[in-house]
Amino acid sequence: MTIKIQRFHSEVQDLTEFLTNNEWQFFANPVVNPSEIKEKVVNGYYENGRETFWILVDHEKVGLLIIDDIDDSIPLFDLRLTPKARGKGTGTQTLRWLQNYLFGEKGKIRIEAYTRADNVPMRKCFLKSGFVKEGYLRKAWENEDGTVVDSVLYAAIYEDWKTGKITPVQLDEVPY
Repeated sequence: MTIKIQRFHSEVQDLTEFLTNNEWQFFANPVVNPSEIKEKVVNGYYENGRETFWILVDHEKVGLLIIDDIDDSIPLFDLRLTPKARGKGTGTQTLRWLQNYLFGEKGKIRIEAYTRADNVPMRKCFLKSGFVKEGYLRKAWENEDGTVVDSVLYAAIYEDWKTGKITPVQLDEVPY
């Protein structure tokens, strides 16, 4: 498998098909409305303060990576993979590319990501790609259907990426 990351260029039709032909189980809104996609593209959602990339495997668009707060020193991101691409290392490779890009090319100091606590595949992906679990947030993920679930915070830092060594989290160093 070879993975290629390609810049997004306001491809409304491809984006609409990608987001509406797949269900996004672990996202706040698992079913995406096609009219919302077009509106977001027109309003610059995928470009203003963000960088958006397609993830391609064998020339097929199997994922979408959106880097939020790209002008900040600590960006966040959103990663969506089609069911076909899940469980094959695509997410891990993408997160490694993301670190090389943000730390190596963009000079960022930290990358943060949140996922639902029940999204075990993504949590494994974070671990395999050098992200560290830094927090567990109770009832912190609001879904569009009104439910609220737990969320987990993962992060990668520049120093760990540069040295290849994970800095331990000092969450319980002080008991309060």
